[in-house]
Amino acid sequence: MSQATVKQALLATIAGINKDPRTAKVVFRAGSRLEEDVRCSAQIRDFPPMVIDEPPALGGEDAGANPVELVLAALGTCQEIMYAAYASVMDIPLDGVEITARGYLDLRGLFGLDADIPPGYQRVSFDVDIRSSASDEDLRRLIDTVEAHCPVLDILTRSVPVQGKASVNGRPLAAPASDAA
Repeated sequence: MSQATVKQALLATIAGINKDPRTAKVVFRAGSRLEEDVRCSAQIRDFPPMVIDEPPALGGEDAGANPVELVLAALGTCQEIMYAAYASVMDIPLDGVEITARGYLDLRGLFGLDADIPPGYQRVSFDVDIRSSASDEDLRRLIDTVEAHCPVLDILTRSVPVQGKASVNGRPLAAPASDAA
């Protein structure tokens, strides 16, 4: 798909949203299931199932990326997509973008060995390598736009409400007696 085709598709979607703002509200879904030991499969749309696993040191067989690595991949690929999309709309030539993302995790939090250490990343950093003949001014505008509008970067940096519910053998798990009041 060419930069012109991307631009045409995005501008058509934007025009549709401007005509009917209700079309802007979308829901993305993913399903997953524990397969064996710590290996899981994830199903997204009609794509083949994705294998998620842990390295041997965390009980897995290294059959696929682990969930925290997928977060980093989601950040990198989302940024790359946003660079391509905004460069096309802003008429900025873009020859390529590569992202290297790093997440810093302390396993003491994951294993519950220290209550003061969160189980997830303590910080995430990323490097963006852009190849373009555009001016520094245009590229600065592009970088600022991507960082302001990248959904995964937003999810990682803004407090997003998350809720879950559990069921056991198809029935909701009863709340503890102390919460019943």
